[in-house]
Amino acid sequence: MGTQLDSGSAAPLYQQVLEVIKGKIENGTYPADSQIPTELELSRMFGVGRVTVRRAIEELVGEGYLTKRQGRGTFVMTPKMVRKVHQKGDVQSFTDACRENGMRPGARPVSCALIEADDALAAFFGIRPGSQLTLVSRLRTADGIPVLFENNYYPVEGFEFLREADLADCSIFRVVGERTGHFPVESDPCRLEIARADVDVARELEVPVGEPLFYMSVGFLDADHVPFCYGRQFYVGSRYSFHI
Repeated sequence: MGTQLDSGSAAPLYQQVLEVIKGKIENGTYPADSQIPTELELSRMFGVGRVTVRRAIEELVGEGYLTKRQGRGTFVMTPKMVRKVHQKGDVQSFTDACRENGMRPGARPVSCALIEADDALAAFFGIRPGSQLTLVSRLRTADGIPVLFENNYYPVEGFEFLREADLADCSIFRVVGERTGHFPVESDPCRLEIARADVDVARELEVPVGEPLFYMSVGFLDADHVPFCYGRQFYVGSRYSFHI
């Protein structure tokens, strides 16, 4: 059965096709990782030319709804997580963001080590460059899919427990909060830019080396406006979006 488009609409036909396909993705008619009909099948379904269908598909690929697999066809992407960037008074952890998006959060510890603070970290924590900080690196997943490689920096004093804590499949904010009584309530500063995956980050996130990623450097403050931790995070753009 064909899908009727509105020839009298101000919206171009490709946009109408796009919206119908997007609607089928969002309502589960085309579930995540499923293959959508071919261009020819969609052309017949909508009663439009293949050029119109092709443009709609290209737009949806660009928006992250679809992906083309060489020699196999066009498939629905796993839904992106949405997370707030500006956070004041209501900091949202990755775990909370997952659950709000109806996804199962996961965390795999990669390393926990003492490092020397660079100028930016020293300025945030109010310490001398070269002073020691605790760096916790973890891979974060949503429904088992790698989404975020996080590097969180904490002071050494008062956070010794991080070296022994079980940080698998949990919110590190919650673990630290329960041990110290301090929770992040504000993110400042917060900078978002594009970076390319190096060998280590690419391996953890299961993306090609050089893949463009969202890179966020962000400082978290507690209720007393005291530095809580500093994050340097790498996000897979095709699996994540930000609410600014």
